[in-house]
Amino acid sequence: MSSFFIKKKSASAAPGRGDKTTGPKRKGDNDGEKGGRKKLSKRLNEEISSDSENENDDGPNRKRKGNEEDEEIEETPQEKKLRLAKLYLEQLREEEEKKAEDEEFESDLIAGRLQEDVLEQKGRLQRLIADELVAPDPAEIRLLRGHQLPVTCLVITPDEKHIFSASKDCSIIKWDVESGKKVQKIAGGRKGTEKRHIGHTGHILCMAISSDGKYLATGDVNKLIMIWEAATCKHLYKFTGHRGAVSGLAFRRGTHDLYSASHDRSIKVWNVNENAYVESLFGHQDMITGLDCLGRERCVTAGGRDRTVRVWKIAEESQLVFHGHEGSIDCVQLINEEHMVSGGDDGAVCIWAVHKKKPLSTVKQAHGLHGNVGLEMPNWVSSVAALHNSDTVASGASGSHNSAVQLWKCGQGFRSLEPLFSIPVAGFVNSLKFSNTGKFLVAGVGQEHRLGRWWRIKEAKNGLYIIPLKRQKKEQVLEQ
Repeated sequence: MSSFFIKKKSASAAPGRGDKTTGPKRKGDNDGEKGGRKKLSKRLNEEISSDSENENDDGPNRKRKGNEEDEEIEETPQEKKLRLAKLYLEQLREEEEKKAEDEEFESDLIAGRLQEDVLEQKGRLQRLIADELVAPDPAEIRLLRGHQLPVTCLVITPDEKHIFSASKDCSIIKWDVESGKKVQKIAGGRKGTEKRHIGHTGHILCMAISSDGKYLATGDVNKLIMIWEAATCKHLYKFTGHRGAVSGLAFRRGTHDLYSASHDRSIKVWNVNENAYVESLFGHQDMITGLDCLGRERCVTAGGRDRTVRVWKIAEESQLVFHGHEGSIDCVQLINEEHMVSGGDDGAVCIWAVHKKKPLSTVKQAHGLHGNVGLEMPNWVSSVAALHNSDTVASGASGSHNSAVQLWKCGQGFRSLEPLFSIPVAGFVNSLKFSNTGKFLVAGVGQEHRLGRWWRIKEAKNGLYIIPLKRQKKEQVLEQ
């Protein structure tokens, strides 16, 4: 606004009588002042709308009227400043009103996002998409092959452009989702080459990727955790400290805190940014077979033969113990911050809530039976996955003839599981992962179970199955 307010020079002040340098006021000075007023009057007349002029007036009358208007609309410098200030304030007001409208629209978007974040933290955000899913055409399912031995684990990058997979051949492969081609491969080393080989020399059992896609972590049977730069596959760190095979890894969402689980029955917490060990947690009575976490400072683990699922509250240094399976619990995944899904060699798939010690829902023989008549055994549930904050989960079975990926719908309050459709897959389904948006599901399959060699399915192919998930209508986000 200062640009509109121009101060007059000091020469306009009345000269003092004692100032010898000041001469008498000349006639030209008064003429200049009158000329300036005439110019101002002329300019103001030009700005008046043509509607204000009377075209029927004759020349002399119009001239006389113009002279009268010159006298009427002549403004002082103070009045000019005031007029310009009002114009400037009006312009500011219009700009602020427009800005307020834009900010109101943006604030609505931000408020909606914040509301979703709050519901997600409370475990009450649920995207109802299960009823929209349709079974994919078998011709649309792609098989990516590159590992020599069974695929044991996989992760999908947050941008859904790449997949990392690992195998019992000790290698790691980075795949391009769109083309299905290998982007990069980190070869495995032979036993005895640990000191000179950069990478794993033992079966890789688990892997995790940070929520920003920066770090990739892998764990093997040689008790080692390797940290890689996901973009370049460059080796960064090696974490040691576990006394048994590393069987579970998970990054806490929004951080670079890494949780690891092991056959030594412990959970360890690491800070990848600092390349540092933080603490260890104990409680399981048998080797830990699976681990997962989301945004809260807690993780969930499957306890194998001790038949427990445990939720570890890191900050409170406490744990919650859950019972419900009749056999070894071999896999667990969080659906949201309050609910989780698990599977085991008893053939059951269970849904849990953190505030209840027993499953909310259990489907026994979820993948059917196998064996001779009278000696039937349930097919082993070797992997589970959850589309975060939704009503959709998946399970993978390991059977000689009935291996499959089964999709399920979680009922109201997660108190029931309804089958959606099944996708036949030959071999052990060792790992399952949904993409963040739910556009596709990836299954890591092998001829053997990831944790052992109890039996082998020769007709199976070691590789990744990319399963597209089609929807019938737009998803809805509801609060339960």
